[in-house]
Amino acid sequence: MASTYNLIVNGVNKSVTVSNASMPLLWVLRDILGLTGTKYGCGIEVCGACTVLVNGQREHSCVVDVSSVAGKNILTVEGLAGDAVGQKVQKAWTDNQVPQCGYCQPGMMMACTGSIKAGHHGKDIASDLNHICMCGTYSRIRTSIQSL
Repeated sequence: MASTYNLIVNGVNKSVTVSNASMPLLWVLRDILGLTGTKYGCGIEVCGACTVLVNGQREHSCVVDVSSVAGKNILTVEGLAGDAVGQKVQKAWTDNQVPQCGYCQPGMMMACTGSIKAGHHGKDIASDLNHICMCGTYSRIRTSIQSL
């Protein structure tokens, strides 16, 4: 039986209808709302490519059921430009030319934004980012974090 949920995504109210209440938020964002910046990586909360902020907390959208985030504020990489902390993170990533392929970077920027919003700084942010980057841009990521 189809269910309809109201989500607040990047500050905009969205109503989504899904056939299964346990559908991962990742697929709602990508396939229903067309927000493809959030990436699918491993599907088991290891790589971090799917990281979003839900009510300011970092979540792996590949394992969060859409039913559990109804009515909550969801921030995706597409919404970072409208977020003061997110803008600083995006600028640091751009200034330090972090992305190579860029696949994992949306999740890393979201995790970094969430870490800063949680009051972390410097090395605390770096230790929060246990994401996997196949291109190996970790040194540029560390440089970007240090510049925040």
